[in-house]
Amino acid sequence: MALSELPPALDEGGEPGAEMPMLRMPPPGPMSRAWLGRLQGVDAPWTDARRARRANLLGFDQPPIVIATAKGANVFDLDGNRFVDYAAAFGAALVGHGNTRVMRTLEMQLERTMFGLGDVYPTDAKIGLTERLARLFPEPGARVMFGLSGSDAIDAAMKTALLATGRPGILAFEGSYHGLGTGPLATLGLRPEFRLPFAPHLTPHVRFAPYPRAPRRDGTGGDSLDGALAAVDDACKTGEIGAVLVEPIQGRGGVVVPPEGFLAGVREICTRTGTLLVADEIWTGLGRSGALLRSVEDGAVPDLVCLGKGLGGGVPISACLGKGSVMDAWRTPKGRAVPREEQEEQPHGEAIHTSTYAGNPLACAAAIAMLDTIIGNKLVQRARDEGAAFRDALSAALGDGTRVTDVRGRGFMIGVEVEGGARRGLGLMHDLLQKGYLVLTGGRGDVLTLTPPLNIAKGLLDAFAETLAELARLREP
Repeated sequence: MALSELPPALDEGGEPGAEMPMLRMPPPGPMSRAWLGRLQGVDAPWTDARRARRANLLGFDQPPIVIATAKGANVFDLDGNRFVDYAAAFGAALVGHGNTRVMRTLEMQLERTMFGLGDVYPTDAKIGLTERLARLFPEPGARVMFGLSGSDAIDAAMKTALLATGRPGILAFEGSYHGLGTGPLATLGLRPEFRLPFAPHLTPHVRFAPYPRAPRRDGTGGDSLDGALAAVDDACKTGEIGAVLVEPIQGRGGVVVPPEGFLAGVREICTRTGTLLVADEIWTGLGRSGALLRSVEDGAVPDLVCLGKGLGGGVPISACLGKGSVMDAWRTPKGRAVPREEQEEQPHGEAIHTSTYAGNPLACAAAIAMLDTIIGNKLVQRARDEGAAFRDALSAALGDGTRVTDVRGRGFMIGVEVEGGARRGLGLMHDLLQKGYLVLTGGRGDVLTLTPPLNIAKGLLDAFAETLAELARLREP
């Protein structure tokens, strides 16, 4: 059976995985603790170090659960505890865990082939997904490059910008997070301590501008839009910046929503100065923020777009897509006209960006099923509407006595900022786990980042808002 013969997208209303939390014992239970003991001493050293730092900050150890199975919005640990997932695999589980259409598609593709030969002998799945993503770009003639992670997509965009403009400079933003690969790491503005140990390996051609934030819900704490745009303008006017790399909403930075007009203003500056606009939509895209592409929704058609996280429905895949006129630089880099005879007779001198599993047929087939599910079930609209209602419900519940300073976001990408810094943010993360909810923190640890599946049941949203309000009143800074 070909991919084109799959049945129409399923009505996700019938998907299992919409159950309330059910704890058989306080997490983590004995099975999780036993398996964690096996992990210690063999896992990456920084995981133990991070856990020790958090224990020192909180005054008690916060061991994790070990996940065994998951379905829909529910996650089960090894001890049989059932949780509701508001982390959703760092926001990647856009249609929940074990989505029926995605799973059936993977089963079908497994019977056909698990391997392709990338750009040498592509599979039909890769070709089909390339066409779909090219049509997703808001202008005709777009080209697509694949990777395995969001960091890969950013790396591809950085390379493309250099080839297209001949300028090595990248302008990123304070508070930004674009992945930890060697290329993207240079653009990380969130936590310099992630970047500085590797500084000798990183490009020195990255500058940072302030990322403005809209006022908090009480009208305080907003940043100057004009000041941020002036900093972008000053950097781009030097003629050294080849690309401005921006998150339409900063994700790991704490779900920071910029003031209205910010992205459109950056687009105008880039157009005027001949600088490329690169939109990191790895977190915000594909419906997470209530838009297929948040940058386009906010009035800024980028030159390059990076997608990842939920694109493969749980199978690693990412993509950098962009204007054909920009992508053509891979054939003729800026300032260097490559004669046709050189292109044909010296293929090893060409610029390429690929890897063994780029465009893997399993991932491509899953991504097609994901796009069908998101668009066919109108999950972008649902995220926009239900996400706004959930945000309003949280804001109303988290009023007096909760020491919550802001509830912000778009779609099902919501940040709850708390007083008390990382100590209180991580404390609430622990308290929620004990009630059967999985959440993560962002920013400096003082923001609960809520990114549930786009098709999460409304009843689960209402129950969570009540639970968080109760815990926020109890948890001291």
